[in-house]
Amino acid sequence: MTLAERLLLLVSRDPRQGAYPPLVQEGGESDPLALLRRVFPGRLDDLAGRRVLDFGCGGGAQVVALARAGAARVVGLEIKPEHVAEARRRADAAGVDGRVEIRSALGPADAGRFDLVLSQNAMEHFDDPRAVLADMTRALAPGGSILVTFGPPWYAPYGGHMHFFTRLPWATVLFGERTVMRVRARFRDDGATRYAELQEGLNRMSLAKFERLVAESGLAVIERRDDQVRGQRWLGRMPLLRELSTTQVSCVLARRAAGT
Repeated sequence: MTLAERLLLLVSRDPRQGAYPPLVQEGGESDPLALLRRVFPGRLDDLAGRRVLDFGCGGGAQVVALARAGAARVVGLEIKPEHVAEARRRADAAGVDGRVEIRSALGPADAGRFDLVLSQNAMEHFDDPRAVLADMTRALAPGGSILVTFGPPWYAPYGGHMHFFTRLPWATVLFGERTVMRVRARFRDDGATRYAELQEGLNRMSLAKFERLVAESGLAVIERRDDQVRGQRWLGRMPLLRELSTTQVSCVLARRAAGT
């Protein structure tokens, strides 16, 4: 065991006690749309007649909530088979399956089909986020918008998503990938040795990386909101500290006007 591994273990949970309980997350089964309503106020107030694409829908709680909120048609996109099955069961049980479709890929017929494209807490997990933004753009109907919110970004206090075994802030910044993954292996026996090999995937989505991808995508930022640690919004105005302090990034995107 290396010295770095020993140091990380000192500030981690005892492996014999198992993982820490999950941190409380906004949304969930009680109100799957809570986060979207907070970071995009008013954007979900009138879904009547709108066609919605939920990019990375997980177990389908948000898809069902969108249908119940009045969307005419909701397509949930999810690549994990177990989540696809769960989402389909949830839609069927909720009685909204006639307006909800769960699948694992977009097709040619989806081009320009959706008035609203959503991505909640998934952008940091996509294997190829550049391709995902391109797919979102192709799926967007004229005049439509894309709502992307994700967090924590890579350089946030818990951007490495390792808080289940260590509550040390910035653990993945302070320690190398090999060290973090070797200590993680004491809590997760899945054979992953790199962040990209994790079941949920981690693409190290920093603020700078996200901004670069959006700039290259042909999309324009209509609105943006960054949340900082403990609500300290002033940290977001400091060039270095904004990467280290931003816990949630939320953007309204749309196609750029011709000639811009």
